[in-house]
Amino acid sequence: MALKPRGVIAIPDGLNSDFDHGAFDAKTRRVFIAHTARGRLEVIDHDASRHLATLEGFPEAAGVVAHDGHVLVTNRGSAGLAWVDAATLKTRAVFATTPRPNGVAITFDAKFGIAACIGDAAHEPELHAFELASGKQWRAKLPGRPRWCVVSADDSRVYLAIRDPSMVLSARLPDLEDVQHWRLPSGGAHGMDIDHAGNRLYVACDDGALVEVDARTGKSLRQWPLDGGPDATFFNPSSGCVHVAIGKPGLIQTIDPKANAVTKIVTAAGAGTTALVPPDRLYVISPSHGGVLELAGA
Repeated sequence: MALKPRGVIAIPDGLNSDFDHGAFDAKTRRVFIAHTARGRLEVIDHDASRHLATLEGFPEAAGVVAHDGHVLVTNRGSAGLAWVDAATLKTRAVFATTPRPNGVAITFDAKFGIAACIGDAAHEPELHAFELASGKQWRAKLPGRPRWCVVSADDSRVYLAIRDPSMVLSARLPDLEDVQHWRLPSGGAHGMDIDHAGNRLYVACDDGALVEVDARTGKSLRQWPLDGGPDATFFNPSSGCVHVAIGKPGLIQTIDPKANAVTKIVTAAGAGTTALVPPDRLYVISPSHGGVLELAGA
């Protein structure tokens, strides 16, 4: 799916600021973006293509995931996972985590949230699973620095990208047992998404490759070269394409696994994070644009 610029949505205090992940909630038709430098969660009205609200109180907001009216945000600055109501924009709960939580996921039944924590000098990296309604949690030590994570279609497993050693870690939900380590042929596993229908993981690695992994066996399949170190990575179930954001030099690489084809569009230097809105929209959070560069499928 070729992408073309559609416009820019300004974010308050967004010029040359620092952002992290974004996520679309289909129930409210809103996009939620981690404004890391300002400790905020930004809210975009997708249908109106406008900035809707700025939510305070998210120190060093990093990972964001949204589903069925629920938004989860990892706050690296306060070692917490925030649970936000996508409709009212009120914080429902904050769960304590190991320092520097990063990647985040939510199950399809919206019962469990997952936070992957980097840790610090006194704390090893850990993976947390939370029962949102009760706050009950499960924890597991990690073999390296975690990046992004996703869950299986049946909510039975979580898949987590580990930077070094470069791998996908798979664990059972919610108890985080039955752990498997799937080594990757490219270093620095980073951005990741999943094709649930095809049982394929797509892992963008810092060493410059997008790796396709069988989500049932852990076997690495095909690879596609990338033009730089990747960040946010989304699989679009509507088009079957994978979009990889590369902040340096500043572009989106779109890989069509079925056609084995790659297209590119220049964005801006530092624009490494995105939010996917199926069927045909990709929001690129661009500090040099002072907000969101909206790309649409041709």
